[in-house]
Amino acid sequence: MTTHVKVLGILYMVVSALTLLTALFLILVLGGAAGIVGITADPGDAAVAVPVLGLAGTLLGAILIVIGLPGLITGWGLLAYQPWARILGMVLSVLNLFNVPFGTALGIYGLWVLFHTDTERLFDRTAVAPIA
Repeated sequence: MTTHVKVLGILYMVVSALTLLTALFLILVLGGAAGIVGITADPGDAAVAVPVLGLAGTLLGAILIVIGLPGLITGWGLLAYQPWARILGMVLSVLNLFNVPFGTALGIYGLWVLFHTDTERLFDRTAVAPIA
């Protein structure tokens, strides 16, 4: 199960990185569009459009950042076998079930990996490590 935990951690980090890049892209595109509208449009129209574009870019970017950061943190924690990451991974896996189709696949895989009894032993800090 160690391989599955590592794969799950990497998947969470990759999906989260793509979400964060999308947030950055939206902020830049809508901010750039607001700048272009501010320079080229009629001042009356620009006074309405620029704040709307800026607010939309900021809100969408902030929402995607809030969505992406927990997955990045969870992926890092899973790769380090942190006990809190297993719990957070379970929560994120359940939430991913509603993100059809890729999130659903990631959620099912995450739940299968994280609820497995071998995985539970990997994250158990109270267990005594075997002597080699």
